[in-house]
Amino acid sequence: MKITTHSEKQTINLGQKLAQNFEGGEIIGLVGELGAGKTNLIKGIGQGLGVKQTITSPTFVLMKVYPLKSLNSKIKRLVHVDAYRLKTGQDLIAIGLQDYLKNSETITVIEWANKIKNILPKKTIFAKIEFTNKPNQRIIKIE
Repeated sequence: MKITTHSEKQTINLGQKLAQNFEGGEIIGLVGELGAGKTNLIKGIGQGLGVKQTITSPTFVLMKVYPLKSLNSKIKRLVHVDAYRLKTGQDLIAIGLQDYLKNSETITVIEWANKIKNILPKKTIFAKIEFTNKPNQRIIKIE
């Protein structure tokens, strides 16, 4: 699937729409240059899942867990990972990422997933976000 967005708001809205299709256990790996819109897409996913806190990139803490309180969904948490500063995925394994990757009550979204691809399950959904020659326009390829 290939989607073009023309603003931060549209990228956030896309994340909200994607979240409506999640059933639990999804792992989404985001790939793109600095400033491509990875965090905006996650903000939208969080909003779509009902996260109340402001979502910011966990660059220095590596992982943030956002609890979800919806009684109508089996999804209980959004896990947001930022692998930008990592050389391997072993640091994420050490802080318990594997527990979340195997959990059907969790949606896991990983920025810079290409850096830790070797520890991600085959079922990981990748979204590549690319700049275009137009300001604020992004092409998002989901595979």
